[in-house]
Amino acid sequence: METNWVDFKAVKAAVTMRMALDHYGINWLRGKANELTGRCPIHKGEGTNTFHVNLRKNAFNCFSCKAHGNVLDFTAAMEQCSVRDAGLKLQGWFGIEKTEPEKATAKTPAEERPAEVAAGESALVNKPLKFQLKGIDPAHPYLAERGISEETAATFGVGCFYGRGSMSGRIVIPIHNERGELMAYAGRSIDSSEPRYKLPPGFHKSLELFNLHRAIGDCGPERRVVVVEGFFGCIKVADAGFPCVALMGSSLSTAQEELLARHFKYVTLLLDGDEAGQKATDECLVRLGRRMWISAVVLADGKQPDQLSSEELWMLLRKT
Repeated sequence: METNWVDFKAVKAAVTMRMALDHYGINWLRGKANELTGRCPIHKGEGTNTFHVNLRKNAFNCFSCKAHGNVLDFTAAMEQCSVRDAGLKLQGWFGIEKTEPEKATAKTPAEERPAEVAAGESALVNKPLKFQLKGIDPAHPYLAERGISEETAATFGVGCFYGRGSMSGRIVIPIHNERGELMAYAGRSIDSSEPRYKLPPGFHKSLELFNLHRAIGDCGPERRVVVVEGFFGCIKVADAGFPCVALMGSSLSTAQEELLARHFKYVTLLLDGDEAGQKATDECLVRLGRRMWISAVVLADGKQPDQLSSEELWMLLRKT
């Protein structure tokens, strides 16, 4: 456990917003003194002045996607991971010396260690939903535009939800746990509204792997699985005939690592062909390589699995 310990106070003291911006190559922000503004690097919106950074306070805020907070929150938003995982990444990237748990101060201010993070990932729990959304339309044109047939969408329970609630008017994607219990719905906007993906409050995506229950049943005695980042990439790969799970982001949590090690023997990484995807690939190769057979298929810059046809996926994955 000590290797996964995060000293949040040390991270915030050592890593400035300027350092984080430089790490991601964000060089388009402009301003005077300690105030910078520009296009948001998190949701990549077109607004030219929606994203604000206060270098003196080491804080940021986007008036469009509503992301805000300190350097830990910024990294978590960029990596689509928990604050705890963001802290681990920052410790590694900037060589921050960690304070061991037993030497840490007995009381840490709430603003330094949020309750969820302080408890640790092992204390987080996702509870199965007690309801299912009705009237989901798997024939919505958006899905066809993404290369997903009505039959495939129906198999995965994906479609446009026209009912009431926070997911109304979005493409909903059911998320199950390893036992096949329905845990949450992710909602994908289809009208450029933000956030692009919406998850229900209290759901911890770091504890689950999308499509895991199907991949367990489809992997056969060889126990092979393909790992991608996103929902639609996972659906496309699975539809092409390869058992597949999605991280629901560009980082591998400890809980997700345990799920992979528990259920599979061979893993093929097929992460996005961008800087975040390459970093995640390198990290996964090291972490998972200690526990199972692992290989990686590197996509061209800017390419994502969901942009590939079944034939292209077959050619990439048939020999892995």
